[in-house]
Amino acid sequence: MRLSWIATVVLLGSCGHPSGTGTTPAVAHAGSGSASGSAAAAAGSGHGSGSATKPPDVPITGGLPAAGVACAPLGCVYHAGANAYFACMSSGAGACFHFGARCAPADACMYDAAAKRYQHCDAVVEGTCTKWGIACTPGGHCMFDPADGLHHDCNAVKDGACTAWGALCAPG
Repeated sequence: MRLSWIATVVLLGSCGHPSGTGTTPAVAHAGSGSASGSAAAAAGSGHGSGSATKPPDVPITGGLPAAGVACAPLGCVYHAGANAYFACMSSGAGACFHFGARCAPADACMYDAAAKRYQHCDAVVEGTCTKWGIACTPGGHCMFDPADGLHHDCNAVKDGACTAWGALCAPG
């Protein structure tokens, strides 16, 4: 229970802060009041009065896109050690640094470690392909290189395999 609560707090905190334009909400900035009561437990009485003023409309910068999406969608990246695809929560320099849940790329173009090339997956089960189809080229051309275990830009693809590797890229 404690672990799921901590994970929820971390995920909520990892999303960006508000962006876009809008106005500030009404917030009490000034007021006055008085109260009286006793220190006895569950007893007391009081009264008060006060006032609040709305600050001038000030545009807010940053925030959610118009569609209301809190975080950008995560990429789905090949993990060589597990021979499966996982959501990538943070990446750069050819590698994913933090993997999430198992997933499948939207175009179903997945790396086949046995064939050492990308092929369309006709049946995906929890991030792994159980039935391979024809060769394909993943969108974005950031492909897994089995020679060094990192992702590189691919400058030329033939039959689902990269024939001209470029610089490291951020998968996902």
